[in-house]
Amino acid sequence: MNEKKVDESWKEKVAQEQQASAQEEDVENNTHACAKDVKKEEEAFEMPPVNFNLFISSLSMQALMALGEIENPISNKKDKQLPQAKYLIDTIEMLQVKTKGNLDAQEADMIETILYELRMKYIALTKD
Repeated sequence: MNEKKVDESWKEKVAQEQQASAQEEDVENNTHACAKDVKKEEEAFEMPPVNFNLFISSLSMQALMALGEIENPISNKKDKQLPQAKYLIDTIEMLQVKTKGNLDAQEADMIETILYELRMKYIALTKD
């Protein structure tokens, strides 16, 4: 007798493809949901207005972290990175020179005070 052989392996392949397609759809749906959540968080966080004092203050805070004066919020440690501190101090000084005559009295005093304090802290650490 001649028995007919039926190849039914295609059914398994189709089922696997359907499962993979469903997984891809789930991933895509989750990605879109995450993107929507991120967008909502970004909309909820309001950036402060851009101004010179805030910019100089942020550079100063970075310099203080590099001098080991305040904790790095990422590592929660006070790490000294003197080359980075010097670079930031030099950057603030460059901004002082480049903006001379264009700052109001408060901005000029602020940058002068910050530079003095950072330089003194840097000198104290490198004096040894």
